[in-house]
Amino acid sequence: MALVALVGASGNAGAEILKELSARGHRVTAIARNPERIAALPGVTAEAADLHDRDRIVGLLSGHDAVISAVHFTATDLPALLAAVRTSGVKRYLVVGGAGSLEIAPGQRLIDTPDFPEAYKAEAGRGADYLDMLRKADDLDWTFLSPSALFAHGPRTGTFRLGKDRLLTGADGSRITFEDYAIAMVDELERPAHVRERFTVGY
Repeated sequence: MALVALVGASGNAGAEILKELSARGHRVTAIARNPERIAALPGVTAEAADLHDRDRIVGLLSGHDAVISAVHFTATDLPALLAAVRTSGVKRYLVVGGAGSLEIAPGQRLIDTPDFPEAYKAEAGRGADYLDMLRKADDLDWTFLSPSALFAHGPRTGTFRLGKDRLLTGADGSRITFEDYAIAMVDELERPAHVRERFTVGY
């Protein structure tokens, strides 16, 4: 059992990760701007926090075995969040990443393809920037988990593939559910296999 701080616990990915952590018996400090949106689950303590309140965030993260962040990149001061994790003293840091920075061919990222939706470019670009920041963070045991291109609610199957920096595609394209993504994230928490690396999950 681990003591985990989950930032962004009320979002699509965060809520599923929270369910998975609770179901596996971990204790979770679930952090969100609106804690009333956090599911009441065994082992979960909901806490209200604004990510701009650095002292509050540092205080909430301190003393945990790991931090998982599931926040929107464009809505977050990413350098400040990274600084808060460092100041908290927690070394294990797992990040819900994006698919835009994954490669579809050597040296060619998904975000740079002509058909990449304009509406998602800002978020994908910020996610790629955060990955670059993490790759320079040799004082943290970080992991950045990128989903497949289509990331949506669906069944929890427990059957998926893992990759590294290349976009995973299958017969139905490139996709993963929030529910199966959460399994991969908590698996990595429990059995670290991608420390100071990005990896990806898909069908």
